Amino acid sequence: MKKVQFKEKGMEIVFLLCACVSILSVALICIFLFANGIPAMNKIGFFDFLMGKKWKPGNDIYGIFPMILGSIYVTAGAILVGVPIGLLTAIYLARFCPSKLYKIVKPGVELLAGIPSVIYGFFGLVVLVPLVSQIKGDGNSIFTASLLLGIMILPTIINVSEAAIRAVPDKYYQGALALGATHERSVFLTVVPAAKSGIMAGIVLGIGRAIGETMAVIMVAGNNARMPKGLFKGIRTLTANIVIEMGYATDLHREALIATGVVLFVFILIINLLFSLLKRRESVNND
Repeated sequence: MKKVQFKEKGMEIVFLLCACVSILSVALICIFLFANGIPAMNKIGFFDFLMGKKWKPGNDIYGIFPMILGSIYVTAGAILVGVPIGLLTAIYLARFCPSKLYKIVKPGVELLAGIPSVIYGFFGLVVLVPLVSQIKGDGNSIFTASLLLGIMILPTIINVSEAAIRAVPDKYYQGALALGATHERSVFLTVVPAAKSGIMAGIVLGIGRAIGETMAVIMVAGNNARMPKGLFKGIRTLTANIVIEMGYATDLHREALIATGVVLFVFILIINLLFSLLKRRESVNND
């Protein structure tokens, strides 16, 4: 008995240490970003940095407003593409897909999750950019980047949403059938709303991937550090701005790029905070 208790206590300590390492890692990242980024914002000016419309490191002009808008536009476009397709695919796999077809489709979805970002970027560069160019002149654009990111976030949304839908107790579905609902109505009006929390988690994870994606966006977005001028015009995102210039940046330029990382980090925190508030509000309403 003592041996079993000793093992349980030892594993409890191991799990606690792992949790502490995770927390410490996040804390160190926060300290590094804010310790190096906030002073740069002070030097440049918070308003000039966040709302400035020009990014000219050679002239010590650091305005990231075009990149903020670029990240928001591309992420919003990815949500419009990826969320409906991903959610409907998850519903199909969980409640409608025949078992034989499921064995083919599910591995395909998981394969999408394992494809490196640079491969997605090559696909966008070779396939999507020429295709969009034939439709509307400039293929390196917000539209192309949104379309590509929408494809990239599909595996995250599909896998998490499917798991959430399958986790709903079968009595919800059976109860809806007993009340006279059809199979489709039972799924869409009973099972899916019951899985709303898990589905939202998948969407938030997908948004996090979209806003943090770098390599694929660099290859298809045009990388123009200027105000977005249309859906079919090139832009530069926050992540692309950091990656493109960090290799040769020095002094204030380097600090400004780290400050850009602070802004991106805050974006992710805001998204997760909103999701937490939404879950808390949903829990209060259910109670």
